[in-house]
Amino acid sequence: MYFFHVYSLAAFLSPLLLIVTVGQTNSLSLGENRSKAKIDSTKPAHAFANIGQDRRNFLSISLLSLVATPSPASSLEFSTASSGLQWADAKVGSGSPPQPGQPTAIDYVMSTTGARYGTKIDSTTDRGAPYRWTLGDGTTIAGLEQAVLGGGGVPPMLPGGIRRVVIPSKLGYESLARPIPGMQFQDCEEGRGVGPIPPTDVAFAEYQRFKNIYCNANRPYQPDLVLDVKLYGKRVQ
Repeated sequence: MYFFHVYSLAAFLSPLLLIVTVGQTNSLSLGENRSKAKIDSTKPAHAFANIGQDRRNFLSISLLSLVATPSPASSLEFSTASSGLQWADAKVGSGSPPQPGQPTAIDYVMSTTGARYGTKIDSTTDRGAPYRWTLGDGTTIAGLEQAVLGGGGVPPMLPGGIRRVVIPSKLGYESLARPIPGMQFQDCEEGRGVGPIPPTDVAFAEYQRFKNIYCNANRPYQPDLVLDVKLYGKRVQ
């Protein structure tokens, strides 16, 4: 039996990007040199209620205007790094790969696999302000650093490249959900924790979605984070 769930997601250059999450009860090989996505049996049974009870067949993606020629969902294959990060390139860039210590700028669309009422959380393209940081400075979640720098079986991104990554909680915002006595939520304002953190002036519902899912000390688990990342070359000013 198959379980289909379609999520609406804003694209970089298009008003709509569809993520179709397919749950399948049979095991699936993701192809040569591809790792199998496995269920985390330590999570509560309800953890996968919104995305199917089995995540072996992980994500099928429709990319609309991210590249010159839209890519059909079947043309992308996700690979799994040793860290658990999953990635697929919609467009391979060109030039020299980024290095630790280098100022970097990206555009991203952020979404979650675990929201009941919509999946989009934030998009830099909505506000025309790329996300900037210095690679390796500790201000950015490990999953995004690995997505850009590479390592652990992931090739580095090249300027102009577009990559979708699926980031497990241990490489994402796990530290933001550590309980503080007397507090239900951590302080999740931009600049006060590992980024990217959506600014408080984004759409209220989307910021609250981020806060409720990734900064909630009472939440028993964090769903995977999905980032569509476009790497810029010299656009760091």
